[in-house]
Amino acid sequence: MSEVVLSSSARQRLEPYLLLSKSAKGGACVQLIKDALAAPGVYVFAELLEMPNVAELQNNEQHVSYHTLLRLFSYGTYKDYKENASTLPQLEATQLNKLKHLSIVSLSEESRTIPYDILLQYLDIPNVRELEDLIIEAIYQDVIKGKLDQKRKQLEIEYTMGRDLRPGQIDQMLEVLSAWSQTSEEILKVIDTKIVQVRDAAIENKKQKEEYEKEVERLRKEVKSNSKNVDHMEIMAGGAIDQYANMDYHDENTKGGRAGKSRKRNRRH
Repeated sequence: MSEVVLSSSARQRLEPYLLLSKSAKGGACVQLIKDALAAPGVYVFAELLEMPNVAELQNNEQHVSYHTLLRLFSYGTYKDYKENASTLPQLEATQLNKLKHLSIVSLSEESRTIPYDILLQYLDIPNVRELEDLIIEAIYQDVIKGKLDQKRKQLEIEYTMGRDLRPGQIDQMLEVLSAWSQTSEEILKVIDTKIVQVRDAAIENKKQKEEYEKEVERLRKEVKSNSKNVDHMEIMAGGAIDQYANMDYHDENTKGGRAGKSRKRNRRH
């Protein structure tokens, strides 16, 4: 959300220069470029580069260096300026600081944490105090948002304004997005395969659980049935034992009665 606000604000600040460029030509257009490069809060220049009167400067040997300078502010860095300083106009202090602000934005594309040592060397700044002043100014201008870690001596960036795209950068972005899209499709295929495997495993587990429960129920019924049979057999066995005992008792009584009668007869004789 904050990045969108920064981009919208930058576009609004450039608007007056876009309107003036419609009528400014030659030297007047050069002065317009100088003013835009020095103006506080103006950090995007792609639309100004596309204005017809500004575009004509690249065909004018006297003014072409200002068109090149505007392109450098649009998507270049302080390092690019140093390498081509002999063919470019000299920068004012405000313009130089602005270019260094934009260079920090470009450096943040590689890492959101930038050590002071790298910034000092890259931006040709002699000491930490001046570097921190430059960074604080960039923060106040809404170019970057972050914090200074003085203990670790590094700049920690949360987000930055968006810079103009370099020539060919759109193609690079499309290649990156295409590769990302292809990778995403492959990942989705793997995820789909895993989903199918998990679903099949869940179905198989459910099937095994049902079979297990059926087997448990079958064994429970079998044990219950066997228990009833055992009880029945015990009852039958108990009855047989009782019957056998009664028979023995009857036999004993019968034998005892016969023996008593015999003894009585012997006594009479």
